[in-house]
Amino acid sequence: MAAKVYFSREIKPEKVVELYRLAGKELQGRVAIKVHSGEEGNQNFLRPEFWKPMIEHVKGTVVECNTAYEGSRNTTERHLETLEKHGWSKCFDVALLDAEGPDLELPIPDGKKIKKNFVGKDIVNYDSMLVLSHFKGHPMGGYGGAIKQLSIGVASSMGKAYIHGVGDTNDFWNSDHDSFLESMADAASSVIEYFKGNLVYVNVMMNMSVDCDCCAVAEDPCMKDIGILVSLDPVAIDQACLDLVYASDDPGRDHLIERIESRNGVHTIEAACELGYGTKEYELVEC
Repeated sequence: MAAKVYFSREIKPEKVVELYRLAGKELQGRVAIKVHSGEEGNQNFLRPEFWKPMIEHVKGTVVECNTAYEGSRNTTERHLETLEKHGWSKCFDVALLDAEGPDLELPIPDGKKIKKNFVGKDIVNYDSMLVLSHFKGHPMGGYGGAIKQLSIGVASSMGKAYIHGVGDTNDFWNSDHDSFLESMADAASSVIEYFKGNLVYVNVMMNMSVDCDCCAVAEDPCMKDIGILVSLDPVAIDQACLDLVYASDDPGRDHLIERIESRNGVHTIEAACELGYGTKEYELVEC
């Protein structure tokens, strides 16, 4: 059965809320709102002002997790400083899920490459999750969207190293690449299972650089903005974004496609499909 993906070419904060309502799932209880806080120096990440109407609508807590590499977000102290500098904690209630250890271990019995995932223990404070993703390229994953936010994004600092190393935290940069992509898909499945499907996904296709918001030095966007997408299916929403990039007549699309294809980015979607928590078949409902 095809998943519904709601799409608007109009990129405005209020449009995010409109599409969220159309998706038909009002998140209940204590809502974790997963954002990308943006590495210090990055010019492309989506600012808290853009997300404000959506965050206020669900009345949740903005959550993030520490990184596994040097930068402005690799320790709780530095990450909290960055959240303050970038305006997140000025606008919203903010929490780092892995501010303090020990991590929570989530099982992945059907994982293709990893059988467990490590997330911040404070995830237990929440009943549902709103996944706010900035769709763009990525130096390792090829692209970043909903599946990456669920996996690398929700993983603790140690969990990120575990995914990158395909179970070996000492092999962060040198693991087999397709196995890393499959590990991301595995990790995402554990977060979906944890929340029992109580998740909604938003992908915003603007400021589309070939680089991630985790890059302190990132290329400027290479193609024009495309729009906002909302779905209850993380696989469908990422596939729809890829299809919109390929369908674009913008001359900069080739640069982004080269980044996606050179890292075999679509393999993450393929692996997620095999795990059964989403479908590549979707109906794009333009609003």
